Amino acid sequence: MIRSTNPIRLHLTHKYLDPADRLGEILFGVIMVLTVTLSAGFAADSGKDGARELLLAAIGCNIAWGIIDGIMYIMYGITERGGQARLILSIQKAANEDVALDIVRRVVGPKLELVTEPEQQDVLYRSILAHAKTGNVRRVSPTKDDFLGALACFWLVFVSCLPAAAPFLVFSSPHVALRVSNVLMVVMLFIIGMKWGDYAYTSRIGAGLIMAAVGLVLVGVAILLGG
Repeated sequence: MIRSTNPIRLHLTHKYLDPADRLGEILFGVIMVLTVTLSAGFAADSGKDGARELLLAAIGCNIAWGIIDGIMYIMYGITERGGQARLILSIQKAANEDVALDIVRRVVGPKLELVTEPEQQDVLYRSILAHAKTGNVRRVSPTKDDFLGALACFWLVFVSCLPAAAPFLVFSSPHVALRVSNVLMVVMLFIIGMKWGDYAYTSRIGAGLIMAAVGLVLVGVAILLGG
């Protein structure tokens, strides 16, 4: 897994993204840059100009994807808070306490079933109900944390393209640079898969092999088509 050497960026990614989200951002970035460089390889010129074209494609695609992913992070945060606001409003508008409790159980219950006993759940439901009855609901808008989380998403997606871009700075032949970049991407996918296996409490090697296989399939298809 790629780690930023910048402590500020590292703090942001750990504060606003859980391990699964961080791995997901890097995974998407790697797959995007792998796909785009393979596609661009079909039309790239020979020599240094071709290598430069692939370099710009690798960096440009992940900048664009990072911006899109950051916007999606902001939208997700607004949607989540909007759901909380709707929950409070539905509780306040409920015909009686039994109906309000049923709303709380339906929305909150699935998140508590695995970590609490039924008796504890009832206490929590009533506590949520009591708080929601007196809660003030405001219009939802983006917050500072939304934008910082979006920056964390962008940073991870962008950093994930750097190993893929490096060969285009080193090799003058676009074909050689592309193949070296492909190898680096497949290795990265294997490492990401292993990290995901750790987090998901499943087979590390199996998850790594599956991720690497995805990269190999993409490379294989491109080679068969003449890329």
